[in-house]
Order: sequence, then C-alpha cells, then structure tokens
Amino acid sequence: MELKELIENTWLDRELLKSAESQNAVREVVALLDKGKLRVAEPDGDNWKVNEWIKKAVIMYFPIQQMEVIEVGPFEFHDKIALKKDYKNLGVRVVPHAIARYGSFVNRGVILMPSYVNIGANVDEGTMVDTWATVGSCAQVGKNVHLSGGVGLGGVLEPVQAAPVIIEDNVFVGSRCIVVEGVRVGREAVLGANVVLTASSKIIDVTGDKPVEYKGFVPPRSVVIPGTVPKQFPAGEYQVPCALIIGTRKESTDKKTSLNDALRENNVSV
Repeated sequence: MELKELIENTWLDRELLKSAESQNAVREVVALLDKGKLRVAEPDGDNWKVNEWIKKAVIMYFPIQQMEVIEVGPFEFHDKIALKKDYKNLGVRVVPHAIARYGSFVNRGVILMPSYVNIGANVDEGTMVDTWATVGSCAQVGKNVHLSGGVGLGGVLEPVQAAPVIIEDNVFVGSRCIVVEGVRVGREAVLGANVVLTASSKIIDVTGDKPVEYKGFVPPRSVVIPGTVPKQFPAGEYQVPCALIIGTRKESTDKKTSLNDALRENNVSV
C-alpha cells in the first residue's frame, strides 16, 4: 500500500518524479512486474480488474530512464529499457531473434519463437508465442495459449483506466489474427486465421435460430472465424468485417489440438 500511495502521489505531482524516493518506487514496480509479483490486470472472479496505479508506474518509468546503447553480439539497439535476461534459470525457451523487454513477465515453460513481448505484458506458463507474433504492452496471456505466426496483440498504457488485451487459458489464436483495444478472449476459445477483434467489432454467435451479438468479449470455448456484415453508408451498402462464432470447442478436441482440427469439427475451412 505504501508503494501504491507513492506512485499515486507522484502521478498527481510530476515534480516528485525528480526525487530519488519516487524514482525508486517506480523502478521497484517495474522490477516486480518483471518477476511476475505484480501484474497490470488480474482475474477478479469471472471478470478482470485493471490495476491502474501499476500502469501509471510503467508510464512514469520512461521519463526517468536514460537512452543507452544495448549490444547483443553483433546486434546493437538504442533504447531506454533493457532486455530480459537469465532465460535458462527462468525456464523459458527463447529462439533467436525473440525479444522480451525488461518489465514483462514470461513464466516457466513459455516458448518464444522470433517474436516480441513488450513491457507490462504477462505471459503465463506453457504458452507458445510463435514467429513474428507480438504481445503488446500490458497484454495478459494465460496458460497453454498458442499465439500463431504473425498474431498481433495490442498494447495499452493510456488512458490508464483502459483494459489491456486479455487472452485467457488454453486459447488458440490463429495466424495473422489481430486482437486490440482491450478485447478479452475467454478460456479455450479458438480464433481462426485472420480474425480481427477491436472494441467495436461485432462478434456474432450464429449457432442458434437468431444471432447473438457481443462486443469486446469472446465467450469461453467459442470457435470464431472472420465474417462480414452489411452496413449502410451515404454512398451505398457495403460489407464490413465482423467475427462469427460458428460453434463451440468439443470435449473431444484436445486443448493443444491444431486450429484446422478445431475448425473441421464445425465444417468450416479457413
């Protein structure tokens, strides 16, 4: 509570950020994020709560850090934030050229293919971050998730009250999916290739007699594919993107099954 109070007071009076006490508090929060002792958002029953004060600390971390040259073998970077280290002891497999920034948490058993994990993100155990996938700042990724090649999870720092992207346990996210603006994907859901989910995207369950529409949330165990819906504009009616829930994941589908198997059960080819 003392740490939180320090961060909140410094957020309201940025002159305090010049003091060693406030700077140490900000750096301590980021260090705790890096170790997984704190997180920007956490489960709260069936929902999630955002710890705004932690996001404030992350935002204030940037102005107190100095630009430095970071050398990794023949590679050179010029940035304010260090890279994560000590992967062997952390129990994380990191394939060149995967990068995770200091202040992100990557749990034991995670595999990082050439990919990027930004500050404030939390990637839980057993998850695969596949080639050229990006985990944006403060994004929360659960256990045994598969982020396929080219997946983009959006980052969020400001406004501080905004929820980050949340991918719950055992979700499969297909190639080139984009999930941004605080969208939450429920546990064990399957997103087909190229699904795009924003806060305003229509997510339509078409499995019943009548469509059921969601926004910003994919229910658990849903199988989702890209779709379109008609929308009227001054120049005429056009099709705009949406996401279609075309079934639910069956018990017979192993949690680590391939995307194609999950979609084949619903007679859909993607």
